[in-house]
Amino acid sequence: MASAEERMQILRMIEEGKISAAEGADLLRALENADRRTTSEPLKGSSKPRWFRVRVTDIQSGRKKVDVNIPMGLVNVGIKMGAKFAPEIDGAQYESIMDAVRSGQQGKIIDVFDEEDGEHVEIFVE
Repeated sequence: MASAEERMQILRMIEEGKISAAEGADLLRALENADRRTTSEPLKGSSKPRWFRVRVTDIQSGRKKVDVNIPMGLVNVGIKMGAKFAPEIDGAQYESIMDAVRSGQQGKIIDVFDEEDGEHVEIFVE
């Protein structure tokens, strides 16, 4: 079942202007639908990942430009919404991220320095 923490995270993203109210409603619906689906068992000896975290840091100043935490049940919806903010991500990169999520990989799955935009992009599954 979706935790109150996951719901509050979505409401905070709306409040902070990271997502629109309509996008927040979509995320809450997806979270509710994820609750209804059965999930596969985590790997033996490991806990099931709960969060998909995205960090974008300005290389020059070290200041965080983006710091978003998405509940794992909403990853599909969240990545689709995030794609509109990162049009340079192609299908192969998207599939690489989704393969890592589906395989149960945990930890840092993307670590890219974008010299052109001066950004350091990190994606974690925790």
